[in-house]
Amino acid sequence: MKAVYIHIPFCKSICSYCDFCKVFYYQKWATQYLRKLREEILDIYDNEEVKSIYIGGGTPSSLSSKEIKYLLEMLNIFNKTPDCEITFECNLEDIQDELLKILKSFGVNRLSLGIQSFDEQNLCLLGRHHTYEEALEKMKKIRAYGFENVNLDLIYAIPTETIKKVKEDVKKFLKLNPDHISTYSLMIEQNTLLWVNGIHPIKEELDEEMYKIICKILKKKGYIHYEVSNFAKKGYVSKHNLTYWNNEEYYGFGLSASGYIDQIRYTNTKNLTKYLKGEYKGVEEILSKKDIMDTEIMVGLRKLKGICISKFEEKYQVKLEEVYPIKPLLKNGDLEEEKGYIKIPENKIYVMNEILLKMI
Repeated sequence: MKAVYIHIPFCKSICSYCDFCKVFYYQKWATQYLRKLREEILDIYDNEEVKSIYIGGGTPSSLSSKEIKYLLEMLNIFNKTPDCEITFECNLEDIQDELLKILKSFGVNRLSLGIQSFDEQNLCLLGRHHTYEEALEKMKKIRAYGFENVNLDLIYAIPTETIKKVKEDVKKFLKLNPDHISTYSLMIEQNTLLWVNGIHPIKEELDEEMYKIICKILKKKGYIHYEVSNFAKKGYVSKHNLTYWNNEEYYGFGLSASGYIDQIRYTNTKNLTKYLKGEYKGVEEILSKKDIMDTEIMVGLRKLKGICISKFEEKYQVKLEEVYPIKPLLKNGDLEEEKGYIKIPENKIYVMNEILLKMI
């Protein structure tokens, strides 16, 4: 089975921290883009069974109702499993009755809302505009329409943030009762507005303290910490996210979208003009067996459960310790083995990049 990512690059406003491929919404471009997107899917998709579809961006909910219907009609192209997870990213301000009716009628069963924070100072720096009261109202509306799987994005380590603010944000997120929470430490990426304005990241020690506080609170409230940055109630782990972390194959459609099919990792063009001409391809890389195994290590160890030793050996016909320095890392405590899995100890998750460098 495969997964599908569909990128919608249009936004009504550009957030100061965002380095994803995006442009301001313009109706003429959006219409042309969606037509080319459909052509790309028909040209490349090979009728495999699809277990998850994720529509992200950009801001998919910035499209008009007519455009969203046209987009969602494309999902009929895919050979979906009966329990296919279909996620649609929304901005809080776009949550209206008409949008929810459309999403529900086309089988969307998971929403992802980019809330990020409720602190006024944080939101101002991030270029976001919403209130906690608005979020409460929108979540009630979402639940009234029968959406039972909702993810909220939380950003922390914001330069205007304190430990107290982090705790207050997490408390308010929990009052919204989401089924899944994705957390992100703010990265000041090159060419974003934050970077242009000379904003600097907070100290690493404070970032780590904030991360540990978030983990502690969410786990205490019953959320399963199943991946470095992701938490879910029982039964609501993201199928789509696990596709990436299990190093499984997926299609990427749309501007800048990445995919991994038949040992080829590719990224589409980031040039909108080229894409609208039907020139979808950007870069492609044919992966060796070692490349694929290295990726398996890097993404697999992001999972708190880690990598199944027997499945790795069955998949690659080689023992894990024959390729990677497992034994010395087990000995010094950088790795641990539990119930047939190799994993990074929970108290070392924050420094996992250092451990991965020792592995690969």
